[in-house]
Amino acid sequence: MKTPSPRRQADARPRRAPQLKHVRTVAMVAALCLAAAGGAPAEQPAPRPNILFVMTDDHGVTALSCYGDDRIETTHMDRLARDGMLFHRAYVTNSICGPSRATILTGKHSHANGYWRNNAGFDTEQNTFPRLMGEAGYQTAVIGKWHLDADPVMFDFFDVLIDQGPYYNPPMRTNRHGDVRNVPHTGYTTNIITDKTLQWLQEDRDPDRPFVLLYQHKAPHREWSPSPDYFEFLDDAALPEPDTLLEDFSGRGPASGMNTMSIARDLTMDRDLKFAPPGNLNEAQLEAWNAFYQPRNQAFIDAGLEGDDATRWKYQRYAKDYLRCVKAVDDDLGRVLDYLDESGLADNTIVVYTSDNGWYLGEYGWYDKRWMYELSLRVPLLVRWPGVTEPGAESGLIVSNLDFASTFLEVAGVEIPEDIQGRSLVPLLRGETPDDWRDSFYYHYMEGLYSWHSVPRHYGVTNGRYKLIHFYELGDEWEFYDLENDPRELTNQYDNPEYASQVEVMAAELGRLREHYQVPDEDPISFEEARELGRRGPAQMRR
Repeated sequence: MKTPSPRRQADARPRRAPQLKHVRTVAMVAALCLAAAGGAPAEQPAPRPNILFVMTDDHGVTALSCYGDDRIETTHMDRLARDGMLFHRAYVTNSICGPSRATILTGKHSHANGYWRNNAGFDTEQNTFPRLMGEAGYQTAVIGKWHLDADPVMFDFFDVLIDQGPYYNPPMRTNRHGDVRNVPHTGYTTNIITDKTLQWLQEDRDPDRPFVLLYQHKAPHREWSPSPDYFEFLDDAALPEPDTLLEDFSGRGPASGMNTMSIARDLTMDRDLKFAPPGNLNEAQLEAWNAFYQPRNQAFIDAGLEGDDATRWKYQRYAKDYLRCVKAVDDDLGRVLDYLDESGLADNTIVVYTSDNGWYLGEYGWYDKRWMYELSLRVPLLVRWPGVTEPGAESGLIVSNLDFASTFLEVAGVEIPEDIQGRSLVPLLRGETPDDWRDSFYYHYMEGLYSWHSVPRHYGVTNGRYKLIHFYELGDEWEFYDLENDPRELTNQYDNPEYASQVEVMAAELGRLREHYQVPDEDPISFEEARELGRRGPAQMRR
């Protein structure tokens, strides 16, 4: 594809010197000199804000009531939306767990930070916002899910799940004791992560330093194992079905039909649908689990459901367990927000809530993510910044997980490295819209057909109205959607002559963005290499 001359630089911003240092203003230095000389004391600068970054795993926008979902009330997530800003077009650069986390830390696309698939081996020596903020005087910590197959050595403190981590009784890896060791725990993982977060805030942080704390949950990742405290939640409800639950994809291209993320075909009866308990439960947990699930499983067996009726039952079981996991996170988020209020920290703490990627909660009959389609591409993003962000504000601008690093560095007064590809959200949070804010977005998924769920490698561009996707692992396979007239993306218009001019414009923009972000022509491994790894089934390609 020939790349046209750019209309304007995406993510344009003034060039910054590569030296990385904490910015101390001339006014601050002058005030210190005046005080030392016995002069009148100058007004002290406001303390830099703390940052609490809250991230769940696989939480889609269709499972928060503040985004309009009526299957669950997310009281405390809604509380953040009410007190801060809700973003309607928060996109991820690569909709899968590890690569999204690497993008958040580095502010760079997967091809630039080197972490293009799960278990790719994260380079901990590259610039990350926690390392730069630590050098600038912030106390840094990460608690909960990490999932980057390297110890989080860029943080002052870490206490993280090992790999994915289980929902019950997780071993966790920590530097709390001076050395790095694995420590066993008993209990429900969501509660354990929250307890550790509160312990760090109450006992471990230095009250004389600003902090950046990453509070990151496993939930609601597969296999969606609820706490016994939430078994009864939604038990008697009949959840509304997505109107695409039984969709056959006849209006799309061949890519959608190749996946293995079907509720009807691919959910496992034992672990996903709870006909077998998790293998690491203690006696009391197992007793509670069996008391709840066994009679309900027997009722399904006795009913002898088949076809669409069986699919609808599977959807109810899957969606309820998923939402039970979300509800536990929401309640625990409330515990942390209450502590911020009670301790007085809330007034000077920015709270961010998001997820690492989008998710399908039955739409198109699917679970999982990976696609550039909207419900996989979009994530919830709620930001509360007291005294700066207008309560109840909403934004329809295109923002991204690419932008967190720049945002946090600007808040901390740290120079933003030249290789960071995202933009700071600070102007948006202040109610401003820069004239050069992005109006298009580049996406790239590289795991491909020979990894989990058989989603072909693809890249694409969207401007919020139109979307162009190239499924290049399938050859010259393209899809084009008009999101205004087809928000569910059911009809591929790529070959429709009525859209020819729009397709041409979006193709040119796609080429421009690939050039702007310096996307290599070749992927890190070829299709043939990926096929061979997939045949052997090693962990790095089958996660």
